[in-house]
Amino acid sequence: MKTIIGLAAALALTSGAALAQDALKPDTPSILAWSPEQQSLGYRTIEDFYKVNTIARGAQVRPLVMAARQIDPAFTHDGKDWTVASYMEAFNVSGVLVLKGGEILLERYGMGRQPADRWTSFSVAKSLTSTLVGAAIKDGKIAGLNAPVTDYIPELAGSGYDGVTVRQLLMMSSGVKWNEDYTDPNSDVARAGAAPVEAGLNPIVGYMRKLPRENPPGTTFTYNTGETDLVGILVSNAVGMSLSDYASAKIWKPYGMERDAIWMVDTSGQERGGCCISMTLRDYGRVGQFMLEGGMAGDQAVLPADWVSQATTAQIENGGAGYGYFWWMNESGAYQASGIFGQSITTYREDGLVIVINSAWPRATGQDLSAARSAFLDAVHAAAK
Repeated sequence: MKTIIGLAAALALTSGAALAQDALKPDTPSILAWSPEQQSLGYRTIEDFYKVNTIARGAQVRPLVMAARQIDPAFTHDGKDWTVASYMEAFNVSGVLVLKGGEILLERYGMGRQPADRWTSFSVAKSLTSTLVGAAIKDGKIAGLNAPVTDYIPELAGSGYDGVTVRQLLMMSSGVKWNEDYTDPNSDVARAGAAPVEAGLNPIVGYMRKLPRENPPGTTFTYNTGETDLVGILVSNAVGMSLSDYASAKIWKPYGMERDAIWMVDTSGQERGGCCISMTLRDYGRVGQFMLEGGMAGDQAVLPADWVSQATTAQIENGGAGYGYFWWMNESGAYQASGIFGQSITTYREDGLVIVINSAWPRATGQDLSAARSAFLDAVHAAAK
């Protein structure tokens, strides 16, 4: 099984850019350049390094019980025999959780992590942000997928975003010209950080409203981290509260998450729609289970009836297995929320199976790293049948 993540997805953070998180200390090194020791500590305690908002849990916790059958798959990859333990050690995995039918088939921790420890998600947050769009549509705060983006971010009126819909933004197909080449100092993702900040305007909105149109909206997939942050701003504007408070009200409290989550904010104090929610391993599993159950929290429908099926199936061609609403499709038929350095929630809809992996890879991404994870996922999938 292949996980389809491009270079742009892999390098969705830059130090000091307008897209980036707000460090508590000016000498904080770029999170992309952390040593293994810094990763092991920092990914668990990100609030000690960057400004965050809290996603509050509720009074009740949804239990995750151990299944009668536990799995411990072994597999062969790249000419070597692997176990769960050897895979976790070799690829700096801090947590693996496997749920089938909402019960735990496998739960392991590494790198000194404990069950109550949170771990940062990187771009897994994008998939949560798109889910909050669905909640806002269900609540009547966003008129629908075909609503114009400029209805909710009026500062974009008169820009390349005129005529772009919410759905097209979720598909990364706005048609607005964007260069996310991290090797190019003149790329948009690099220049956005140096752009002057306009008073009273979110810095990413200020930068992106100056970008020209390149393609007709809805026709071409272009990975664009800036637009995922725009979606976060769009949701906040539509619902009249922070993303963290809305996520708490729509998912964390009603679904029964076990611990408060935290969400990194940008330099304006806005949660980054494209990055960095931190939560426990089991709460990552609950996110996957929430989607698997169609966006229901008990008998409460949080999302429109058809939202999950649309969001987690291919809506646009991306050179791989397709892309949904900030969810990646895999060739095996699974859908996946993915983040750099080895974060993923992989869901096999037909099998009722959710696999969570949290890691601290030595590089943001790489074919070797992704191939090994895919082999591990295949082995878990087979053992869970």
